[in-house]
Amino acid sequence: MGEPILKEKHYTFADYMTWTGDQRYELIGGESYLMSPGPNWRHQSISVELCTQLNNFLKGKQCKVFAAPFDVRLNADTEDDTVVQPDISVVCDRSNLDDHGCIGAPDLIIEILSPSTTRHDRLVKFNLYLNAGVKEYWIVDPSDKHVLTNILDNGRYITSAYGDTDHLPVYVLPGCEIDLNAVFAE
Repeated sequence: MGEPILKEKHYTFADYMTWTGDQRYELIGGESYLMSPGPNWRHQSISVELCTQLNNFLKGKQCKVFAAPFDVRLNADTEDDTVVQPDISVVCDRSNLDDHGCIGAPDLIIEILSPSTTRHDRLVKFNLYLNAGVKEYWIVDPSDKHVLTNILDNGRYITSAYGDTDHLPVYVLPGCEIDLNAVFAE
């Protein structure tokens, strides 16, 4: 994930919906970004375990967990020119769901780093999610086996770090803790 790919104009969700083919894109501020090829097995294993733990906790509750590809339209109520596909999203307000994904900020977004996405996830998406009002944003590092959590507080993210033997509390889901030993098990 690097420089914008398609540069002819300022794109919107309506344009995004017309794109066909096997390649996936994200749309950020009207610019399209080609997404990396499919993730490696470690990335997938981490994603499946996180989704499993979250889904088990959420059974019978209002919130729902979604794995990529799942479109999140962060500014659908204004320009509708930003569509991202986080690795994992948790949405608690079901009125934010439509046939195309999530309209507005999910309560929790999790991005799992890959060599090609590290800078984009730590900088571009960090600021994008902060400005959109995502209440909790995790950055999972498979190489170093740690998770940085970012909790929204008065317009800023408060960051905490958790290692592979920790139980990580989910701020937006009181009572939910993620067993990182299971997440990073190989």
